[in-house]
Amino acid sequence: MPGMTPYRNRSGRSGVSAYAIGKGFIRVRFGHDGTYEYTDTTPGRAHVHNMQRLATAGVGLSTYISRFVRDRYVRKLD
Repeated sequence: MPGMTPYRNRSGRSGVSAYAIGKGFIRVRFGHDGTYEYTDTTPGRAHVHNMQRLATAGVGLSTYISRFVRDRYVRKLD
């Protein structure tokens, strides 16, 4: 998907390969499972804010999603 930023993956173990951040949303591409969109509505503003922060830092995003968000996404894009 165009416009996505490669995830830095500082731990070297993440399933996340790229992300895109916008006002009120984050899109996360998982290496083997496609791209998912999360918004302020689902799973909620606090989760999206935390996911945006972790994506920018390049560490902890996949773990955060599996612990706190799971399958609460708006849509799968590919």
